[in-house]
Amino acid sequence: MSNLTLEDIAEKAGVSRSTVSRVVNNQSNVSNKVRERVLNVIQTTNFHPNAAARTLASQRSWMIGLVLPLSVSFFFTDPYYPNLTKGIAQACNQNNYTLSFFLVGNKEDEDKMYPRISRKGFLDGVLVQSGHHGDQQVIGTMIDLKIPMVVIGRPFRADNVTYVDIDNINSSFNAVSHLVRLGRKRIATITGPNNSTVGIDRLEGYRKAITERNLPYDENLVVEGDFTEASGYYGMQKILSYKPDAVFAASDVMAIGAMRAINETKLRIPDDVAVIGFDDLPMSSLSNIQLTTVRQPVVQSGIIVVETLIDLIENGISQPRHIIMDTELIIRDTCGANRRKLA
Repeated sequence: MSNLTLEDIAEKAGVSRSTVSRVVNNQSNVSNKVRERVLNVIQTTNFHPNAAARTLASQRSWMIGLVLPLSVSFFFTDPYYPNLTKGIAQACNQNNYTLSFFLVGNKEDEDKMYPRISRKGFLDGVLVQSGHHGDQQVIGTMIDLKIPMVVIGRPFRADNVTYVDIDNINSSFNAVSHLVRLGRKRIATITGPNNSTVGIDRLEGYRKAITERNLPYDENLVVEGDFTEASGYYGMQKILSYKPDAVFAASDVMAIGAMRAINETKLRIPDDVAVIGFDDLPMSSLSNIQLTTVRQPVVQSGIIVVETLIDLIENGISQPRHIIMDTELIIRDTCGANRRKLA
């Protein structure tokens, strides 16, 4: 049946409209017997409350905001973000929440965003992609507005916020240690931005692996990138002057750029220069020589941040939670594992 209202369900179940509303919104002040009767009517009539009725009844918007501190162009050029958003949108759909995007690439975007987010009842909760120093203002504003929030990625000041991340230090450590076990001696790295927790942590993992394996730390083999293919390409061009035999790039996109720079020389991958990336984006397994990389659960992370936020919205969380997801080193062609014996 279609076009049914709460009043229609109430009449069929022999209860008041307010009782139906409490059942629809899963409130506790309804007896089990009455709840069962109302749910049976809802099921047999295939009743779905419209969004406006649900909002009025629950005094919630059923809308989640996603704040990404990047430009529109960067969102569509870095495959990480569409994959993350895929998981977020999937979880929102499964839980009957609407997703609202806020791409904040500059101060003007930020100034436009705050009045919308701060409007009472506009959003039930907010997801914020973090990792840069500038994101602290956004996070601090959300805290001041007392809007339920989950941060994607470890922020610089993490004690008072709930966030979901991976262990970037150990993930990078394992990748570089793999290259050392393969006998590589001059291992370079193209890092993420040095004003981001991701860039800092993945560099720390690289440094830890180099020093613990008693290899010299050579600053000439360390170049800062910005997660773009161009930064991987130009970074690798600089590094090649110092004769590396391997490179760990802090993202697959930068690894692809680094491989392009290597391929323009007479050097061969992985014989002369081994390459490991980070993310395991679809592009990493599509080229003729497939990229060894650290797989992080990007889509699953999107699902987890939404489920965590909904738990915070609906049940409340007394203490901030720090959820760390597992990664996995995916061995393919570019590290040379199939051609060398592990040390």
